[in-house]
Amino acid sequence: MDKSSIRALLEDLKNSDELIINKATGELWRIWFEEKGVAGLEAIRRSENWLQAGEIDRAEAVLNKLIEDLPDFAEAWNRRAVLYYTLGQYRKAAKDCEMVVKFNPFHFGAWHGLGLCYAGLGEYREAILAFQKALEIQPYAVQNQRLILECTARLS
Repeated sequence: MDKSSIRALLEDLKNSDELIINKATGELWRIWFEEKGVAGLEAIRRSENWLQAGEIDRAEAVLNKLIEDLPDFAEAWNRRAVLYYTLGQYRKAAKDCEMVVKFNPFHFGAWHGLGLCYAGLGEYREAILAFQKALEIQPYAVQNQRLILECTARLS
């Protein structure tokens, strides 16, 4: 997909129509998952299957190999960040989220995840900044608005 199409989808995220937002969100996720073709997508699916089966080491190994083979595949980094986050390894997850936004600065999921990691670490100012970045991309994401309020309250 060309950059102008992606820009149009990013603009759709700023529309107040929930149907338009949902369609754009789904399409962006599809693009991100399919960015490196069938091989990348299949590896992500394999890791997700291992994760769901409780085989965390195998899921991590698949993602590590995918990142080694395709180091600029933002969604591989994002999936590994999700894995680390679910294990409570917030610092490792945050580092992976930072790699995602390095490759794809419009990845609202990674900005949201980065905010969750910082909140989990008790670094509320950093969490707020990450949630604000996510909101710049997805201004109608109520969850990020709520999380900013929660983090702000914890600073008081």
